Amino acid sequence: MTKVTITLPTASPLHALEIWSNATAFAERFMAEMGFALPRLGTSGGTDALRLIRVEPCVWLVEGDPTALTTILGGDGTITAIGGGIVRIRLSGSGWRSLLMEGGMFDAESSAFAPGCSAATLIDHVAVRLHMMSTDACDVYVPASFSAGLLHFWRQALETLTE
Repeated sequence: MTKVTITLPTASPLHALEIWSNATAFAERFMAEMGFALPRLGTSGGTDALRLIRVEPCVWLVEGDPTALTTILGGDGTITAIGGGIVRIRLSGSGWRSLLMEGGMFDAESSAFAPGCSAATLIDHVAVRLHMMSTDACDVYVPASFSAGLLHFWRQALETLTE
């Protein structure tokens, strides 16, 4: 059987940062205020207090306190609390990539998907966001309404997968 641990990490604040105008000016203000660049598409970046995970061309998931971002946003975008509608599921262990391929449309086994990478994909026709935490762990952000079904699906799939 494939070795994977499925856990639900402690809930923490989760927001969506969306930029819809003046992206370059916002990125410059962000760098000056935050001390690090906005993560490129498919990557994450930040500090222990604030992590941004870029999941779409103009959208980042924000873990932690986004208060500092509100002062630099101006009229170029918005920050929306989404934590109540999203469940974070952590897949860890040597076989998490194989499990993620079950019902998925993303090549989680690609060596290009490395620690710090992110992706938006579908699993069983539902949009999910992936964030590779380390070589042995990946966080999956799942709509709350689909989380119980996906957990059930993965637990059943674990019984049939082999490494």
